[in-house]
Amino acid sequence: MTEKSTARVKQRKPGRPEGTSAVRDEIMDTAEAQFAELGYAGTKMREIAAATNVTQAMISYYFGSKYGLFEETFLRRGQVISKQRVDSLEALLDKGTPTVREIVHAFLSPTLALRATSQGRSFLRLQARLHTEPPEISYKLRTHAYGSSTQRYVEALRLALPGLGELDAYWRMTLMVGTYLYAFSDTHRMEEMTPKGLYDPEDTEALIDQVTRFVVGGFQAP
Repeated sequence: MTEKSTARVKQRKPGRPEGTSAVRDEIMDTAEAQFAELGYAGTKMREIAAATNVTQAMISYYFGSKYGLFEETFLRRGQVISKQRVDSLEALLDKGTPTVREIVHAFLSPTLALRATSQGRSFLRLQARLHTEPPEISYKLRTHAYGSSTQRYVEALRLALPGLGELDAYWRMTLMVGTYLYAFSDTHRMEEMTPKGLYDPEDTEALIDQVTRFVVGGFQAP
């Protein structure tokens, strides 16, 4: 064996196909859309494999199991959202006590940005669907992704609203999450309810303004 070929053997990682990052992302993109559409139970590994043009063995190699794929697919975006929320909140707190509107807007903005792409919209539907999945699937994953950042927002809201009790703060935080999940996840309810031409589903600014005003009103209610 020549010196060059020996070097190539040393550099190659045994058992790992070429283009690892790209293949993993393609698998997760497909899984994201199917989990969002069909739910955890309704999604089949063989269908993800066929749609991605890989083998089920390769999916198992990368993710270990169906739940491993679901977990990594969700956390891929969920953890980014959580970090963006914390960074935005910290920036507000560095300037003093933020208003309720500023806090709500900082919480909503990272998720809203996902509506700009079809893949991002798949994640929004997946995120909404997670709340209907069995507890053994949803609770741990939701806490892992959003637990600490949500806690920081509860604390910030009580700082901005000194008269807001602890239980009320958690209730209203939960109701804000439910509101934005429904509003952002393409249920098409507004298209069904409103007269033709009155509502523009692509008007992101109007969407966040409506949700923000509604949620701020709820937080500031007696």
